[in-house]
Amino acid sequence: MFFQNVIYLFGGVGLFLFGMKLMGDGLENYAGSRLKNILEKLTSNKIMGILVGALVTGIIQSSGATTVMVVGFVNAGLMNLYQATSVIMGANIGTTVTGLLVSFRIMEYTPIAIAIGGGIALFSSKAKTKELGNILLGFGILFLGMQIMGSSMKPLAESDSFKNIILFMSNNWFLGIIVGAVATAAIQSSSATTGLLITLVNTGVVGMNLVLPIIFGCNIGTCVTAMLSSINTSNAAKKSAIIHLLFNSLGTIIFLPLIPVLINIVGYLSPGDYGRQVAYCHIIFNISNTIILYPFIGSLVSLSNKIVKGEDEEDIMTLKYIDKRFLGTPQIGLSQSYKEVLRMANIAKDSLSFSIDSFLNRDDKMIKKVYELEKLINMLDKEITDYLVRVSSKTFNDDDHEKITNLFHIINDLERIGDHAENIADLSMEVCGKNINISKPALEQVKHMFDEAIKVLIDAIECFETVDENKLHTVLSTEAYIDRLEREYRESNIKRLNNGECTADESTIFLDIISNIERVSDHCTNVAEHALNV
Repeated sequence: MFFQNVIYLFGGVGLFLFGMKLMGDGLENYAGSRLKNILEKLTSNKIMGILVGALVTGIIQSSGATTVMVVGFVNAGLMNLYQATSVIMGANIGTTVTGLLVSFRIMEYTPIAIAIGGGIALFSSKAKTKELGNILLGFGILFLGMQIMGSSMKPLAESDSFKNIILFMSNNWFLGIIVGAVATAAIQSSSATTGLLITLVNTGVVGMNLVLPIIFGCNIGTCVTAMLSSINTSNAAKKSAIIHLLFNSLGTIIFLPLIPVLINIVGYLSPGDYGRQVAYCHIIFNISNTIILYPFIGSLVSLSNKIVKGEDEEDIMTLKYIDKRFLGTPQIGLSQSYKEVLRMANIAKDSLSFSIDSFLNRDDKMIKKVYELEKLINMLDKEITDYLVRVSSKTFNDDDHEKITNLFHIINDLERIGDHAENIADLSMEVCGKNINISKPALEQVKHMFDEAIKVLIDAIECFETVDENKLHTVLSTEAYIDRLEREYRESNIKRLNNGECTADESTIFLDIISNIERVSDHCTNVAEHALNV
């Protein structure tokens, strides 16, 4: 009988976690592009950081996932430690939403939620409506898990051995903290641990004097995910994970002596409803901890700097904006992919600029820069593509899949622009190596074509940034002009060759240069056209 109850208990926990994940994913996907912009609103304002952290965690139903994202943002250099600390504080507040939700006694509505949510998720053809079904289905499965946990725990209330264990732990707050931390670290969800505590309290198995130390331990245990995530990251990312641990540990130290006071407060707020009291304790602890430690954000950052010493050197040959930690929240991962593609576009622009400078000025240093940037462009091409493949395997609607497909095309065109820049650098090296003299009229034509090519590339990048249809028209107009220039300059080159004004080597180099520039403009047109669909 005992083992049967244990099996039911683990089954209930599994359903609870699955329901919470399904509901969180549904909320995230339903929010769609709005969720992508939430963290973009973060400024140096620490209050805004707390609100953003609470809102994101309330949507994705996991403070651990939010903190892992924060580690990723800090690792990418998109967020400093002060911003990260405020978001972490907000995440702790946002994670109390699930506990409050499960504290309401609405078990009788569970079958209705599962039936309606399952029907919508299975038979709806619209992506948004399907996500609403997943939210409702996850909600129902979550409470079904709660019911199974409650049923499996009731017989334990009659067990003398279990009562003795509870009595021993009730007199040992430190042991309660350890139990909460280990349990949460194991299942990687403080919300699930809180839900189990609410079930235990409602069945009369444990009292509030034991629940509170376990809740404090839950907040420490949820730091484990972020700590593991910070392995092999920058020092700044490690510091953000340390700050998360410091924040929750200091909160526990502050509130341990106040347990009797906290029990009296929640008893007054919800007399007789112990499950609600657990949820209120979780909320009061996290909000109060944030209020108390908010003025000491600078001190937390300073302490993390002492624990993890040293600053990070920037490594250009690496991804800057995307991180595997964002895969848990694919909308954020997709948003960060846009930034990495934009970075790739600007690097391609620099490479093209350096290649023409190397040709016009016979500059060996510029040639080396082009080759270095070509390696970076190729690396970004591979890594961003691999990342988008992984992102696309997550739950997305048809619109998001179309955006990802267009990003693949844009990445490919940017890589080709890098190749043409390298071709021009190779031609520059040939000119220098063979000491080929290019006539002044030819150089002026190359420069004019190049100026137009840079212009069209900048407009294509702006089209990608702003999704502006007017920019596409500008790109198409400039690209048509470059096509005309190439035809005209080919004819003028033939005249120079016939008149003996240039050599065969000079003619070949010139034609290859303007051909590469014209191909660049073609790829810019492709970028702009695909940009309108991302």
